Amino acid sequence: MNNTLLCGVGGQGTVLASRIIALSGMEAGFNVRTAETIGMSQRGGCVVSHVRVSDKNINSSLIPKGKADVIIAFEPAEAVRCIDYLKKDGTVVVNTKAVRPVTASLSGSSYDGSEMLEYLKKNVKNLTVIDGEEICARCGSSKVLNIALLAGAAKTGALGIDIESLKNAIKKRVPEKFHEMNLKAVDAVVNG
Repeated sequence: MNNTLLCGVGGQGTVLASRIIALSGMEAGFNVRTAETIGMSQRGGCVVSHVRVSDKNINSSLIPKGKADVIIAFEPAEAVRCIDYLKKDGTVVVNTKAVRPVTASLSGSSYDGSEMLEYLKKNVKNLTVIDGEEICARCGSSKVLNIALLAGAAKTGALGIDIESLKNAIKKRVPEKFHEMNLKAVDAVVNG
């Protein structure tokens, strides 16, 4: 069984990314279960998606704590918040760009994600850090962040999906007019 937990902030494409993983698993003939928990606001609230892929029956859509093979974090603080789900020697793929939470804005406190990234570097053996902002700039759209992170996870091997399967799922799940920029994001991550 492969357990992938995706975490981010509303509007970053977390749910679409989970659906791309699920489609890849189903097309490979596996059983797939997914679930999402979405924060109080459509944009800006916490979003966590669970994707479980297995050749056996899956009894629950939710990943138990300590059982995630990979965490794909669209935001550093969300990675730290969900770290209890990661299994020993699991993989974390995290975006470097922090999204300042409403609470920080209201209190006037600063948050740039650097403390969270340092925590992950000290506590996660298999960590891949993706400069999502740079990849998005190269592709001409901030909407490819989710695809860039998926490509980073696929590149590690922990996702259980190869790059070609990922590209095929993108073509089936993303509207055709966005294929080129999303596939460019995959190539930008895979080829460096």
